[in-house]
Amino acid sequence: MANLQINLGGIVAPNPFWLASAPPTNSGYQVQKAFDAGWGGAVWKTLGEPIMNVSSRFAALNYMGRKMAGLNNIELITDRPLEINLQEIEQTKRMFPNHAIVASLMVEPTRDKWHEIVKKVEAAGVDGLELNFGCPHGMAERGMGAASGQQPELVRQQTEWVKEVAQTPVIVKLTPNITDIRYTARAAREGGADSISLINTINSLMGVNIDTGETIPSVNGKGTHGGYCGPAVKPIALGMLAECASDPLVGIPISGIGGISNWKDAVEFLLMGATGVQVCTAVMHHGFGIVQKMIKGLNNYLDEKGTASVMDIVGRSVPRYGSWGDLNLHYKVVAKINEDKCILCDKCYVSCDHASHQSILKIKKEGKKKDTLVVNEDTCVGCNLCALVCPVDGALEMVEVTTDQKPLTWNERQALLSTN
Repeated sequence: MANLQINLGGIVAPNPFWLASAPPTNSGYQVQKAFDAGWGGAVWKTLGEPIMNVSSRFAALNYMGRKMAGLNNIELITDRPLEINLQEIEQTKRMFPNHAIVASLMVEPTRDKWHEIVKKVEAAGVDGLELNFGCPHGMAERGMGAASGQQPELVRQQTEWVKEVAQTPVIVKLTPNITDIRYTARAAREGGADSISLINTINSLMGVNIDTGETIPSVNGKGTHGGYCGPAVKPIALGMLAECASDPLVGIPISGIGGISNWKDAVEFLLMGATGVQVCTAVMHHGFGIVQKMIKGLNNYLDEKGTASVMDIVGRSVPRYGSWGDLNLHYKVVAKINEDKCILCDKCYVSCDHASHQSILKIKKEGKKKDTLVVNEDTCVGCNLCALVCPVDGALEMVEVTTDQKPLTWNERQALLSTN
């Protein structure tokens, strides 16, 4: 079996599967139960000045029969006293000395406040700190969370304040509620961060009850924006991860977060530059036990690839990610229909006719009640839409068309035009 141990900016854990700072890490009982189940690390639910939470707090997006495809929450940081949390952190670390315990922190943006909480938390024996500059609701209205995380200068400055006294590695957790996440990632590095984590939740409103007009969730008839997470945000998280992992001005390890539900999701994040992953919604949906399938799946994947250590796949796909201008304009694929598997449902025909290039034609064939579907390869642009809507595996696939044209990117084309 491969070695699953990771080192995230100086924080060592027995495997890359961590719990994110969230309801599942709200107490020592939960974190200890998670470690017993096999999780390699946990980021303790964000510590700061005790606050009051509201009821109700969660709302879910159910899609096409799938429960909790997306989850929205308006919960804030821990509402348990700091002293109790610190006692439980110390106890948990004694019980699980080889597991990573990271304290998520959020305080007012002043040097003294940061120095005070860092010293208290490190005295409890944590392996690292995660600065929460991402929470989009509640705390942001008080100048914390995303209110700080959307301003690179504040990210840099507060990271510097923490590094003045921190004796353990510092992770900066970034908000996705920003135009370009690379700027805050760079600021975190400039401030001395040992690593970054991303993404925090996305600002959202889950829905409106069309009978009562109330927002969802509703607190005594009123609602507010919250943080969106779960499987639905995975593509957004992967995109932001890729941006940071491919940016030489970031250049520090990354903890990947956002919609990770199984080992395959985790491998995608690792390949795209994450040293480890953090999971929340999947645990809230299915419990701590899911980590065993994640560990087994990752082990099998690494064995099949002949890879000795999980660290060896970190960032392997980053060189394949770049700008649109570097893509080959002469590469072409076209749709190909397998008549033996096609059930003549017409989904591909309708989608191509209504939303693409009218490249799937209906041809009458002798002895058949329904028209046969045929692809006009001359007009097919290889957009993939027909393959995406096809309900039968193998009935429609995209195949590469070989040409005599040499690869040509948009950037190369523009350079040639400018010299002529």
